[in-house]
Amino acid sequence: MSALLLKDYYVIFRQMRIFLLLILVFSCIPGTFYSTFAVVYASMLPYTALAYDERSKWDQLAAMMPYSARDVVLSKYVFGWISVAIAAVGTFVLQTILSFVWLSDVTGPSIPVILLSVCVAVCILDITLPLMFRFGVEKGRLLMFFIIFLVCASAGGIATIEQSSLDGGFYLSFSLVPAVIAAAVLTAVSIPLAIRLYGRRSR
Repeated sequence: MSALLLKDYYVIFRQMRIFLLLILVFSCIPGTFYSTFAVVYASMLPYTALAYDERSKWDQLAAMMPYSARDVVLSKYVFGWISVAIAAVGTFVLQTILSFVWLSDVTGPSIPVILLSVCVAVCILDITLPLMFRFGVEKGRLLMFFIIFLVCASAGGIATIEQSSLDGGFYLSFSLVPAVIAAAVLTAVSIPLAIRLYGRRSR
């Protein structure tokens, strides 16, 4: 699987640089929405890798190589998880630095907000990746608009929850527990479903 992950990294290397730049820009802007958007946006990187796979007929080549449908599918999930983790850590580090540089203008990073953003990003991956494996990126263009809507709506929703926390983060903590459970359950269901759908499509 490491070879598949390296393949995706090299294929979208330019997009990765743009992605890191976006994290830097959004994390430097005060406000929960921007930092949350940077983390949730990271969940879209596997779709770029899938689009390149389709254009280069990678599925046909992979069928002749010792990669199972499980390997191909899991590589995209792991790639998405790594991207989200990098965004979360990058956001935390940058906001921590900025909070020391501009003590009165930028507050320190909110760990519950970042964790909630990670859970939402994982849920978006779990909902949309099986559909991408079934219909493909080119046929699923309308789905891409839905994904973009989910990303923006999730960032806005988390920002609203954070702003409405009147007692030191109670609402965030309360929302974090079901978010973790939802991410775990959706992942457990999504991966086997995506493997099955990808297997049908590649026949």
